[in-house]
Amino acid sequence: MTHALHPGARSAGSARPAVPLLTRLRRGRPEDAPWVRPAFLALLLAALVLNLWSLGDSGYANSFYSAAVQAGGESWKAFFFGSSDAANSITVDKPPVALWPMALSVRLFGLGSWQILVPEALMGVGTVAVLYAAVRRRFSAPAGLIAAAALALTPVAALMFRFNNPDALLALLMTVTVYCVLRALEGARTRWLVWAGVAMGFAFLTKTLQAFVILPPLALVYAVCAPTSVRRRVGQLAAAGLALVVSGGWWVAIVELWPAASRPYIGGSQNNSFLELTFGYNGLGRINGEEVGSVGGGGGGGGRRGGETGLGRMFSDGIGGQISWLLPAALFLLVVGLVLTRRARRTDTARAAFLVWGGALLMTAGVFSFMAGIFHEYYTVALAPYIAALVGMGATLLWEERSKRLASAALGVTVAGTAVWAFVLLGRTPDYVPWLRWAVLVGGLIAAVALAVVGRLGRDGRLRALTPRLATGAVVLALAASLAAPLAYTLSTVHTPHSGSIVTAGP
Repeated sequence: MTHALHPGARSAGSARPAVPLLTRLRRGRPEDAPWVRPAFLALLLAALVLNLWSLGDSGYANSFYSAAVQAGGESWKAFFFGSSDAANSITVDKPPVALWPMALSVRLFGLGSWQILVPEALMGVGTVAVLYAAVRRRFSAPAGLIAAAALALTPVAALMFRFNNPDALLALLMTVTVYCVLRALEGARTRWLVWAGVAMGFAFLTKTLQAFVILPPLALVYAVCAPTSVRRRVGQLAAAGLALVVSGGWWVAIVELWPAASRPYIGGSQNNSFLELTFGYNGLGRINGEEVGSVGGGGGGGGRRGGETGLGRMFSDGIGGQISWLLPAALFLLVVGLVLTRRARRTDTARAAFLVWGGALLMTAGVFSFMAGIFHEYYTVALAPYIAALVGMGATLLWEERSKRLASAALGVTVAGTAVWAFVLLGRTPDYVPWLRWAVLVGGLIAAVALAVVGRLGRDGRLRALTPRLATGAVVLALAASLAAPLAYTLSTVHTPHSGSIVTAGP
């Protein structure tokens, strides 16, 4: 059933016709409409402009990490360890991989704001491109474009892809990990699953245990859905685990074995141990709130950052405007996608895609919602690719099934709910473009009604000729109403300089 829903999708293991690389870059896939590749390239260009616009206004952004970048630009030893100073007295409180692209940029082009922040902006564009490829591969070009646009216009993503915290690289590597797992699921391909392990290993060297949050759902989906024997699935997962350990553990082993007297002190640790830092301050301490040196969590006592813990945290006053614009839609479309693919075979790649992206979203959002230790609003950038993917996949799946009453109704509910939630979020900043919340609400409700009925019009011969025009108008209005509010917050983020250790998106 699901392959019939996606005429352009390939079955697991099917071969793609050989096409020269330059031709593919210029024209895209042979089955693509002529507008697909120009639209994708235009989207990447728009994302690049958003990430680079007035980038230098933020100066050295987070000076804590900029100092380490400067040190890495002067000393290769500081580069390797992630030292805060070229004299190698102490490291930052994270592994150094996120610092390396910036430090290399400084070595090549000199010290400056742009030299530090441009690598982050390019990581943002890369994340948009990888997300498009991941969604487009199994679903359709419109699904990939919607997902990519939703990611680029997420306010907290615009913030962190213009800032020098580790979260930009983490978001890129997590998206690459999911992409590799989805490729592996197509034909039980060991190589791609091993690459997923490598990507996750380097994500660990970016922000330690946060990289492993999505590991359980990804491993479980592969163990159940991969099109091969149980024995081979177990062996492939073991190979991927070994790749993760090697790619994430080589640096840890060197640091732990290096004589403490001749290396910098491990910043954030209590006994000069990276492992203690990983499982303490940056690990379980973030979950239970007992990390030594905490600057305030968000537990029941009302921490200084992140608000109260619980299921509503991602929708709260402080966090809602950062990430949750499309979160209700993503959760709803996850359920819809699983319902529509419920009768598919075990190895169906469409259902697996919903399980992978949905599992990653639920696992990460659950950890963020209940962690009682240090939590900052910008951490939620990790959710942005998962939300965007589910929105792109689910919306286009419903659109393809729009001739069915329940599918067209679900599509209308998705748009109406998104508009209503945007109205609520915009109401939390009532002095910010006051007319926008009403425009979004009215436009979204009109689009919802139009989407709910347009699929039914095609059955009436007298209205069939008008259906394509009405459908195009409804889709354009729905996209505009769904993305207008996060776009406004994103533009405000782009036009606002950000510096210091704690930053937020929006007005």
